[in-house]
Amino acid sequence: MSPRRTTPTADPAGDPAADAAPAPRLQPRGSSQGGLRQYNERVVLQAVRLHGALPAADIARLTHLTAQTVSLISKRLLDDGLLVKGEPLRGKVGQPSVPLSLAGDGAYSVGIKVGRRSMDVLLVDFTGAVRERSSLDYRFPDPDTLLPEIGRRLAALRRSLGPARRDRVQGVGVAAPLAIGGWQQLLGFPAALAARWEQVDLQRAVQDTSPWPVLLMKDTAAACVAELVAGQGRSVSSFLYVFVDTFVGGALVLDSQLRPGTHGNAGALGSLPLWLSRGAHEAPPAQLLSVASLLNLEQGWAAAGLDTRADARGQALHGAWEPLTRRWLDAAGSALAQAINTAACLLDVDGVIVDGSCSRELLGELMNALHAALPRYSWEGVTAPALLPGSIGSDARALGGALLPLYAAFAPDRELFLKVAR
Repeated sequence: MSPRRTTPTADPAGDPAADAAPAPRLQPRGSSQGGLRQYNERVVLQAVRLHGALPAADIARLTHLTAQTVSLISKRLLDDGLLVKGEPLRGKVGQPSVPLSLAGDGAYSVGIKVGRRSMDVLLVDFTGAVRERSSLDYRFPDPDTLLPEIGRRLAALRRSLGPARRDRVQGVGVAAPLAIGGWQQLLGFPAALAARWEQVDLQRAVQDTSPWPVLLMKDTAAACVAELVAGQGRSVSSFLYVFVDTFVGGALVLDSQLRPGTHGNAGALGSLPLWLSRGAHEAPPAQLLSVASLLNLEQGWAAAGLDTRADARGQALHGAWEPLTRRWLDAAGSALAQAINTAACLLDVDGVIVDGSCSRELLGELMNALHAALPRYSWEGVTAPALLPGSIGSDARALGGALLPLYAAFAPDRELFLKVAR
């Protein structure tokens, strides 16, 4: 899938780094043998998702299907409203070729990010474009109010889609932290509220309010899926993904496959210790999230009596906010550099992709701080990974959630977009 995004997130097609990236590594392969009709249809759709509008001849070359098979499949997909024809391409010998593209109205999916301080709901079409969005800010997420609100917003989407389009919704993907009520001291999260969250099966609870099937994934893993499918991850085989939000977190991709780990929490960077334990009777070392999270930055602003919404208002690197922001950037950059150094020693990844729910200006300064901090650690005996900015931004978690039902319904298998061509 090659999602298009609306502001404030930039489309990879308009991102210079994305323009410079090589062609996608993911290459769907079909078969011309009988009995594989649905599989081959999904292989064709996957080729168009990954490469954009393609003439039938190019689809046949990419999928290793015969021209006749592609012709038959394309006709069925056009009839089903999943593909649309573009303008004929002229100027070559023979008949002009007609590129085929995904039909935006061919299918829909809903992505929901349940965060520690806000919820986002996106309606995404078959191309990955965001058709509708809504958000809800809160001091703390309360399941007793949040879950009914999710039900109301899904019901509103169902009404706005109408009878014909609502039947094309493939499902709901929820992206949420694995421990919503965790780190109570840092967040000031009420203990009683945290205890209520421990009793909530979020996937089942959302399913009880949803007219469509519900899938659930850790929020930073979902954000990584969006980057892997639509951003820098298309051209990096193995990478550590870092997402800077209320708490910093991450995910891990090895050999172009998202690796969730035994408990679904691989790449949990926020929990990494920042120094050695001092002894059995001393407090444990601070974790990365206690230094390199946006919460730390906002707490610094608040302590100085400044507006904590400065980044959203373009003030973070200006006026009274700038010295405090620079102080956070130095600390966050140094702490993240230590985490990257440790990860590189253990995993030998090709790159590290850093994104977040912050402005692109602040992300750029964080990347500068990281570049400055990495040489302060010893790289003897280990190769430093390439450092790349993410291209999705604050929509990454909800968008990644929305991609899950679309791929479950239309990819040759649910993990095809995570696999590398051989």
